Amino acid sequence: MPFFQGMGTGAGLIIAIGAQNAFVLSQGVRKQHNWLVACICSLCDVILIFAGAAGIGAAVAANDVLSNIAGWGGAAFLMYYGCRALYAACTADMLHRADVKSGSRGTVAVATLGVTLLNPHVYLDTLVLLGSISGQFQGGGRYLFAFGASSASVLWFFALSLGGVLLAPLFTSKTAWKILDSLVCLTMWYIAYQLLPIWN
Repeated sequence: MPFFQGMGTGAGLIIAIGAQNAFVLSQGVRKQHNWLVACICSLCDVILIFAGAAGIGAAVAANDVLSNIAGWGGAAFLMYYGCRALYAACTADMLHRADVKSGSRGTVAVATLGVTLLNPHVYLDTLVLLGSISGQFQGGGRYLFAFGASSASVLWFFALSLGGVLLAPLFTSKTAWKILDSLVCLTMWYIAYQLLPIWN
């Protein structure tokens, strides 16, 4: 059935260590507008998955200019966010819960959009890969496939956010926060390195 095939394929692409998942998890641990983060990530995925099912993915993938802009822009943003995480890991004052939760809703929303939309991998997974696979189904089948993939995305991001909240009691020491921020930093920098067009 297209719905379950879409859910399985979507889950396989989404459930992987990456900048977006690291960001969602860390926001859940911090309890910093974590449900808003999950909503934004889910909504972006749903829009992109259905756009891919509608056939937009092929046109985007064929544009080298857009691919290069997305690659450099995404790498720059992730390097910047990695530096922020490194600073947080090295600065004791940044580890206190009161300071960590000080980010405004707007700031967190912009950061979430940046981590999500400045990463070319999200377009490859949603617009190109899922879009191409959905094209194998006739009529409404492709949109049923897209609905299944979208459902997997929504379930994953909210589960990841909830997982962060449940892990929050473990982060009562400065050492735990330093480890978390260091891992986020390394993840962001590693993904940024991979995004640079010069390596492709």
